[in-house]
Amino acid sequence: MDIFKAVLIAAGSYVLGSVSLSIFLSKRLFGGDVRAHGSGNAGATNMARVYGMMAGVLTLAADMVKAAVSMIGGYLLLGDLGLAIGGAGCILGHCFPVLHHFRGGKGVSVGGMLALLLDWRVGLLVIGFFLLGALLSKKVSLGSICGAVACGVGSLLLVSSVPRVVLGLFAMVVVVARHKENIGRLIKGTEPDFKPAKRKAKAQPENQ
Repeated sequence: MDIFKAVLIAAGSYVLGSVSLSIFLSKRLFGGDVRAHGSGNAGATNMARVYGMMAGVLTLAADMVKAAVSMIGGYLLLGDLGLAIGGAGCILGHCFPVLHHFRGGKGVSVGGMLALLLDWRVGLLVIGFFLLGALLSKKVSLGSICGAVACGVGSLLLVSSVPRVVLGLFAMVVVVARHKENIGRLIKGTEPDFKPAKRKAKAQPENQ
């Protein structure tokens, strides 16, 4: 029965994670696919860069909600193990969505909620390091990487539940790996500053 519950949580959270509000909004409201612009991914940051802060905030909220539903649902069915499976499934679905040809976001917004539900102290660490990195550098990518590392390290230092620690480390690896191109540009000094769009423009494709 526990195996059935684990499979149910994994499959359900992956499918839920695959649901992308950013792709839906960009196609239905703005007449294009957000993945054709900016950084080429379906995350909240790229939505804000291409279509404005409101689009970015809506995407952020939707991504955090699906992470919360996946993890809380998993916890209700299978405790800490279910919470970890739900979180892992959701972040994988978000980054590699079967509903959108496996081209999704970078796991930052999902990871933020994931950290908060792991342990509120880990969540605060992630938020703090994200803001510190992003505000000092003016680069959301650097803030995201700092937040991801804080999630993994904070889980090791502050969390006693093994499934939760594993999830925190897993989320760190996924988010950092998804930022490999950003890391390359940060090293070269070519990573652009974050500048949200001031209007709902159909931006030209670019590699940022």
